[in-house]
Amino acid sequence: MTGVRVREDESFERALRRFNKFCEKAGILSDYKKNQHFEKPSAIKKRKLAAAIRKARKTRLFPNKK
Repeated sequence: MTGVRVREDESFERALRRFNKFCEKAGILSDYKKNQHFEKPSAIKKRKLAAAIRKARKTRLFPNKK
């Protein structure tokens, strides 16, 4: 179960921002989106482009790593 504890003297907006970052790092939203019934073609293109950019950046930084 995902959750964050609100710190003393912390605003709700800041706690919500921390929660969203935690969910993003854990991959909860991407997992949810992958399991949706329909994905728009533009979303598919955007996801594939982002993966290609990550892969290109990784190979550029570590060219000899397999």
